[in-house]
Amino acid sequence: MNTRVRTRIAPSPTGAYHIGHMRTCLYNYALARKNGGDFIVRIEDTDQKRYVSGAIEGILADIRDYGLDWDEGIDVGGDFGPYKQTERLEIYKKYIGELLDKGYAYYCFCSQERLDKIREIQKKNKQIPKYDRHCLNLTKEEIETKIKAGQPYVIRMKMPENEIVEFNDLVRGTIKINTNDLDDQVLIKSDGIPTYHFAVVVDDHLMKISHVLRGEEWISSTPKQILLYKFFGWNVPVFCHLTVFLDPDGRGKMSKRKGSVSARSFLDEGYLSEALLNFLMLLGWNPGTDKEIFSLEEFVKEFSLERLHKKSPIFDRKKLDYFNSYYIRLKTDNQFFDLVKPFFKKELAEVDVKKLKVLAPLLRDRTVTLKQAVELGRFVFEEIEYDLDAIETKIKDKNLARQILSDIIVVLKKNDFESQTMIQDVLIKLAEAKNYNKGDFFMALRIGLSGNSVTPPIVECMPLIGKETCIDRLKRLIKELKE
Repeated sequence: MNTRVRTRIAPSPTGAYHIGHMRTCLYNYALARKNGGDFIVRIEDTDQKRYVSGAIEGILADIRDYGLDWDEGIDVGGDFGPYKQTERLEIYKKYIGELLDKGYAYYCFCSQERLDKIREIQKKNKQIPKYDRHCLNLTKEEIETKIKAGQPYVIRMKMPENEIVEFNDLVRGTIKINTNDLDDQVLIKSDGIPTYHFAVVVDDHLMKISHVLRGEEWISSTPKQILLYKFFGWNVPVFCHLTVFLDPDGRGKMSKRKGSVSARSFLDEGYLSEALLNFLMLLGWNPGTDKEIFSLEEFVKEFSLERLHKKSPIFDRKKLDYFNSYYIRLKTDNQFFDLVKPFFKKELAEVDVKKLKVLAPLLRDRTVTLKQAVELGRFVFEEIEYDLDAIETKIKDKNLARQILSDIIVVLKKNDFESQTMIQDVLIKLAEAKNYNKGDFFMALRIGLSGNSVTPPIVECMPLIGKETCIDRLKRLIKELKE
């Protein structure tokens, strides 16, 4: 029995890496790191029909950009490679030959049409759809004749009859399944490439994986895999099937209809990796205390399989926003500027970096995501549009707003525009002299300069916008309010 803790994730390059997979990756990483073991990234690319070009590179980039690394894998090597399944086909040939020799597997030459017809009949008779073992008792000579004739075939696992497969899942406890309810699973497809169920067992054994932490959708496959371990005479790893994420309403599995689901999309929206990891830590695990803020190092130290949840957690985006806001506010002015700059450059046609460096600290404490910071600050760099319907909900008295804006224009024309403190003093004296309500006064100014009712401190933004542009915008709003 391997006593060294070795965990792995084995993503399939069939599309974007799901945020739930990233949580699984995090837990595998934490278990290995806490125990001084090894964390492996293996690519399971046996599903060639669904293979997406560039997906492998994308998945590896996602994991790294979330702040995780690994000890062995496709790009870093290791003693148990290759770490990509399509590069291990000769290894699988050896072990499928062993199963055939022992009578635990057999050739199947049935056409897809025949298989579909059998399953249709079984469904009508309310039977469990599974293969009828039509090819189980073919003689060696019959098999050789069919192969020589070029007849396509698969290799199936011979499922024991009426045997109870029992295993202990560290989340769900003891699970028992009767083999009569299991199909003679295909192990090698007609193109010679193994199925997941066969390759994963061979790979996990040869790579000395001690713990298998994966999604609960794989529970039904586990008995088949345990039987393969038994057929080979290999030790079975510890299984731990993690809960799925539920949509915010708690009524079903997390889906694209309710927002982002890929790991990359959250980074693209401007969530910080440390906030995402902290959020994921608590989606399926709890520390046994009220503590919520964990660095990756603290989480590794505290992590334990015993505190994994049995109940599926709700993917609460408001909670994620809370974590992201918290981590954004920890950033220094320069750190936040470095984080937000790429988002401004991506979203806006032109960005004055010197102005952005002054603006960034004003945005930091008022933003939830880096992408939202762009929306809050774009008025400094771009021409603005006025949404009169939205404005009317904030400005009830158009005549008063026009008067406020006209008075502001007069004092702006008369005064120097370099000092934000000077502007603030001039505007406050104006509001007091005219007996304007300060809420109405600064709301009219804010909307006039930005087009929005929510902005960073508007007076501090005025030197960045520029005196002439400020005056032009206020004139435009006055005109708009007359129409």
